[in-house]
Amino acid sequence: MENTENEEQRRPRVVIADDQELVRTGFRMILTARGIDVVAEAGDGAEAVSAVLAHRPDVALLDIRMPVMDGLEAARRILARAPECRVIMLTTFDLDQYVYAALSAGASGFLLKDVTSAHLAAAVRLVDTGDALLAPSITRRLVERFAAGVPDPAAGAGNPPLHRDLAALTPREAEVLALLGRGLSNAELAAELTLSESTVKTHVARIFAKLDLRDRAQAVVLAYETGLVAPGSPA
Repeated sequence: MENTENEEQRRPRVVIADDQELVRTGFRMILTARGIDVVAEAGDGAEAVSAVLAHRPDVALLDIRMPVMDGLEAARRILARAPECRVIMLTTFDLDQYVYAALSAGASGFLLKDVTSAHLAAAVRLVDTGDALLAPSITRRLVERFAAGVPDPAAGAGNPPLHRDLAALTPREAEVLALLGRGLSNAELAAELTLSESTVKTHVARIFAKLDLRDRAQAVVLAYETGLVAPGSPA
């Protein structure tokens, strides 16, 4: 009962950025109805950066395609100046070339605009807790695209590789990181490694601390940038 009460008391603060007013209004109504506070709205990427710096929300919902400054550049600037903010990228199309760029920019999730009301609210609450939105299907395509060396038109100089020294990890932690790179949840990791979920959470926390990783999204990026995840690995 105590956990439920704590969850009910927690009201994530959100900034919504989209160049379509109807989209912003719809998302605001959905989130507000589900106990999530929308503290500001923005019509382009530059406004989004200003809104985040002014209001310091927990989560920023950023459309990828916006005038003045696109969502990817806005995400980079937001996370450079307000690293405590979690970013969820929004798009109308499931465009693979944006996924890697979004995660490399530091985004914690990637949603299509036709997401259900329940899923949108759950996504905000999920990233607010420090987790990431990584569907296995997206993770698999991401890994295959990276492994194939396909140029990413959405990635630029602002997306440097996540260079980390994996030597700091124990063999078990390296194994956990490789499985994280395949998009496995904590429950799936526990089943795969025959460990308790609490032990898995401890391993994940140590990996994040040792490698200075923000969340599971960055863990996935690092896993295939360092070759821990190979093309064709099951998701």
